[in-house]
Amino acid sequence: MKGATNITVRVPLKIRRRPGRKTVVTPVVREGGDAAILTRADPALVKALARAFRYQRLLDEGRYATISEMAAAERIERGYLGSLLRLTLLAPGIVESILDGRVPKGIALPSVLEPLPQVWQHQQQYLIRR
Repeated sequence: MKGATNITVRVPLKIRRRPGRKTVVTPVVREGGDAAILTRADPALVKALARAFRYQRLLDEGRYATISEMAAAERIERGYLGSLLRLTLLAPGIVESILDGRVPKGIALPSVLEPLPQVWQHQQQYLIRR
């Protein structure tokens, strides 16, 4: 076996300073080869979506039989857990826009946690009208 070899990996990124924390923003390469920094997604919305899909996966896998059991195990309020789980019913286009940081102004976590129409086409209209 030969001696140790060094490998250098360069990842273009930008660190944005926010009050109380730093955020790493990775670039997206455009067709011309230059990098463009995407807008930053709302961290509260992204975190809520991630938690919602995690909790839904735990239910689907059978780790918890009920929402009440999961709420007790995760030490969160049952009502809040139910509201979070409703996020898994959002239209794929809305989820994608949240993750991409392209959410229309006025749409924040409290408005998304409220009961929304079940039909995907009506969800976007409902959120924008609020």
